[in-house]
Amino acid sequence: MSQFFQIHPENPQVRLVRQAVEIVHDAGLIVYPTDSCYAIGCRIGDKSAMDRIRQIRRLGSDHNFTLAGRSLSELSAYTKLDNQSHRLIKGLTPGPYTFILPATKMVPKRLMHPKRKTVGVRIPDHRVALALLEELNEPLLSTSLILPGEDMPMMDPHEMNDTLGHRVDLIIDGGPCGFEETSVIDLHGDTPVILRVGKGDVGLFES
Repeated sequence: MSQFFQIHPENPQVRLVRQAVEIVHDAGLIVYPTDSCYAIGCRIGDKSAMDRIRQIRRLGSDHNFTLAGRSLSELSAYTKLDNQSHRLIKGLTPGPYTFILPATKMVPKRLMHPKRKTVGVRIPDHRVALALLEELNEPLLSTSLILPGEDMPMMDPHEMNDTLGHRVDLIIDGGPCGFEETSVIDLHGDTPVILRVGKGDVGLFES
């Protein structure tokens, strides 16, 4: 069975955050809260943990994983950002947006979209998520916690524990999260394209 931590959504307990990051460092798979919905994540370099995410969610090879980071400067090592994209993302983060950008050589090929060589990045506006990322000191490979056959993310950490307790290493109860995924904006081309309308306001990208 997985471990189950209750971490305060406004004042995350440092001891529990450090224990959570130790689990990530040990190739662990964790469920954690964000400003949009609960997510499932692991270290970027852990292929076995990423494969477990694919199995849990039944994801195909064309799935764009997301790198959740604590700052734009941290994520810029993994993406190719022009000045326009940099200004745009800086003005909307932290927040419930995922941006699709060309990936750099820092991103393992297995994480990229196989044809376009892109990767999704986001900076969550949630204190527990940011505390985890600060302690981890690198982005977390993530995707929304949506089980196969479901349209909405899981919301109840206790239900997650009952359903996924034998398939993940840690479930963090960080209080209520929403049921909307992030809005996804594709910035790898000349013009921003809205790929998914979610929690983040996409009015800026609508013509």
